[in-house]
Amino acid sequence: MGNSSARHVALLLERFQVKSPYVSELVPNQQTTATFLVQYKEVRQKKTGESVLNLTLADRSGEVDARMWENVDKIADTFSKDDFVRVKGLPQVFSNRMQLTVHSITRVDDREVDLLDFLPASARDPEEMLAGLRAIIAGIGNEHLRGLLEAIFEDESIAGRFKLAPAAKTIHHAWLGGLIEHVLSLCGLCKLVAPHYPGIDLDLMLTGAILHDIGKIEELTYERSFNYSDVGQLLGHIHIATWIIGDKLRQVPEFPPKLRILLEHMILSHHGELEFGSPKTPMFAEAMLLHHLDNLDSKMETVRGAAAREPVAGGSFSGFIPSLDRQILRKERYLNPPPVEAAAVKAPAAEPPGQRPRQPVNNALADQLKKALSGA
Repeated sequence: MGNSSARHVALLLERFQVKSPYVSELVPNQQTTATFLVQYKEVRQKKTGESVLNLTLADRSGEVDARMWENVDKIADTFSKDDFVRVKGLPQVFSNRMQLTVHSITRVDDREVDLLDFLPASARDPEEMLAGLRAIIAGIGNEHLRGLLEAIFEDESIAGRFKLAPAAKTIHHAWLGGLIEHVLSLCGLCKLVAPHYPGIDLDLMLTGAILHDIGKIEELTYERSFNYSDVGQLLGHIHIATWIIGDKLRQVPEFPPKLRILLEHMILSHHGELEFGSPKTPMFAEAMLLHHLDNLDSKMETVRGAAAREPVAGGSFSGFIPSLDRQILRKERYLNPPPVEAAAVKAPAAEPPGQRPRQPVNNALADQLKKALSGA
């Protein structure tokens, strides 16, 4: 293979190779060139009148604040929020956080990237999780509740979105497949806790757990980055959930009216307090238990993510977590601190901070190009 052919293969390989480095792999004071998704963009004016470009750049491993100080007026209009960009810059530690000083930035065509490199995703297979959910539904003894759930999840337009949607924009289970992963975890908690309290209707608990956040399939968008849809901004997932349930109840004509009221109350009250977005506060045992288990699962996932998100400057505590109003102790590091000589060097994270481990990307074309290039 001639030199020109080898260069051509190298260029193709660069286009189709697995994205690297990720945000989690940025090394302080080491020049880097990488592709990111623009989550936030703002041009500000310094006191001198010069422009500064403030950015939040992201991929599936996390996000990093970025600043561009020079040539801003020439660059600012060449890309927009939610565009992919190729960035050359210098990562540096500022207030125990990584910040990227951008030297150059160029918009990248959507066809040159794999979207899965830029949106965090569950490590679990979505089809496996959906099959697990359907098994839980099949085990519900109350024929009315089971019939409603079957009507909902036999609708592929609902089931398809339910297995892919995030559970939140940022706070907990904020990744593709996060919604169903959260629901399965919550169902597990229901099965463990409900038998502890006499009189709890497990079938009603499981149905409430499965449906409490179903409105998020309409509330959130996740084609490019996690955000709120127009209907999500205007109505919210709680109200949307009652729409979905009401529509499917037409397919279960014998559904008892009072049972419907109980189920809808659980949906309306699952945030627990009016100031947290619940139109009603929980007024019976299953509704109260659903609220607390939902809150428990979301808080514990937030704690897990905070503990896994290692500050670039080390230390035993996470950064401040606004949703928890505190820092989180990284217990393993506290109990087993690394040697002093190793503390100055931060190795690339073994998994994306605060997210599930990234799954290997199978790219047959890239493999073929690598073989061709090595042969050259």
